[in-house]
Amino acid sequence: MVTGHKTYDAIIIGSGFGGAMMAKKLVEAGWHVALIERGQNVIRGSHNWDRKASLDLTKHYDFSQPYTIDKGGNKPKMGTYEALGGPSIFYGGVSFRFREKDFHPPADITTDTGAKWPIDYNDLMVYYDEAESILQISGDDSQDPTAPPRSRPYPQGASPIAKVSEKLHTAAIQLGLNPFRMPLAINYEDETRNTCVRCTTCDTFACAIGAKNDLDTMVFSKLSQNQNFEVYQNTIVTFLEYKNGRIDTIHCNDKSGSNQFSLQSKWVVLSAGALGSPHLLLSSGLDSINPSGKYIGRFLMRHVNAIIFGIYPSPPDKEKIFHKELAIMDYYFGHESIPYPLNKIGSLQQIATPPSGLVENEAPFPLGKIAASGVRLLTGLLAIAEDQPQFNNRIYINKKVKSNYSMPSPHIYSEYSNRDIAALNALSQKAKIILKKTGAWTKYTHHIKTFSHTVGTVRMGDNTESAPLDRHCQFRGLKNLFVVDGSFMPTSAAVNPSLTISANALRVADYLVQNEKNLQ
Repeated sequence: MVTGHKTYDAIIIGSGFGGAMMAKKLVEAGWHVALIERGQNVIRGSHNWDRKASLDLTKHYDFSQPYTIDKGGNKPKMGTYEALGGPSIFYGGVSFRFREKDFHPPADITTDTGAKWPIDYNDLMVYYDEAESILQISGDDSQDPTAPPRSRPYPQGASPIAKVSEKLHTAAIQLGLNPFRMPLAINYEDETRNTCVRCTTCDTFACAIGAKNDLDTMVFSKLSQNQNFEVYQNTIVTFLEYKNGRIDTIHCNDKSGSNQFSLQSKWVVLSAGALGSPHLLLSSGLDSINPSGKYIGRFLMRHVNAIIFGIYPSPPDKEKIFHKELAIMDYYFGHESIPYPLNKIGSLQQIATPPSGLVENEAPFPLGKIAASGVRLLTGLLAIAEDQPQFNNRIYINKKVKSNYSMPSPHIYSEYSNRDIAALNALSQKAKIILKKTGAWTKYTHHIKTFSHTVGTVRMGDNTESAPLDRHCQFRGLKNLFVVDGSFMPTSAAVNPSLTISANALRVADYLVQNEKNLQ
């Protein structure tokens, strides 16, 4: 709750993985912290099990300030995900660490873009441990051929798997692969809370009983009891005003548009997402004071991915339970069966049968209704291939057109390179072979065109002329601004980015607390 304070030790814009982890660390260090969130807390209850409670069908998918899609995407206009806890409320909980080599990408990924990580896996390992502890990740990577080193096991072991997952596991083993249990932010063991009932409304749904270890459940519910933490919900930050090398004033609107106000803080942490953060930076003219300002919004990456569904003569998930459980990493760094130069490709992750309500909504009537009735015959694999950072892929603003909150209209341009498409095709072919081995009658490929894994638009680096952020994610040209969402990443790797965003934010928070006096 907001108590009326207008000046803070730190203001955090955005409540996703970066913002949540920064808030936790700074409040625990005794700082007075305000968090500004466009959305609001998500009410939990049996309504979350409704077939039409999938994220894009709820009020938390908001069109009050839409993105115009010039190229890429699945719609000409795209809304924003808005909730306290960010997309974690609705995600499937998959929480991979980046592989060690992800921090040293090959030239066929980076090409001539100047993308280079100023940190490596060892800089984040202790923070991966901490992030997994906060989110109580469940998993077992003992069979993962690409598993990076760790100093402690997962906080929770892996739960028993569904019968449909057992069939996939057996098929992969017979093909000489190494399937293993995915790391998931789901509560299976802590009996002081509700444990997972393995319902089929998990990925893209808010958890009805709070068994998903999302940020609201694991971070904000506890922080809300601390008098040094305040939340501004349903609030849009419209402009960052700078003076004398610092962010001086944060200008805000409540979403009703009836209340404009401003806040001040010693430190400002921007974590509005890899689309929202560059939109605000560009709208505030902060690209003009950054030596790498021309790159703000550029090098947008979102993975090149697709779901390869097996279509079966009878329902593969006869138990009708959650089965997003297995991963296959044998092709991550290439494979002898895949021709050079595809020496880094990506991951295969089991995907559950899609929610019928979402299928019905996405396809035109009556096709959507017919397709929704047939989803019970599907299960599949998600292929995530690493996409190249490309200068032309970007979010930019149109200053001549204003949004509902008087901000310049945001536009997105995104297309995949030939190398991106070749990597996805190679990975998809492997997925089809695995699904055939499980007894799939035929296969169907659904290309994902959303921006759910967007990263890279305000990247970090040691080169002051090619990276808007330094290695500590401090915005070049301003003394008191840090950016900690997925936009900081120079390359995308080929696994879900949430745990790496979390670990990096914990690292940046430690740096800020330990060096506050020297940074002023």
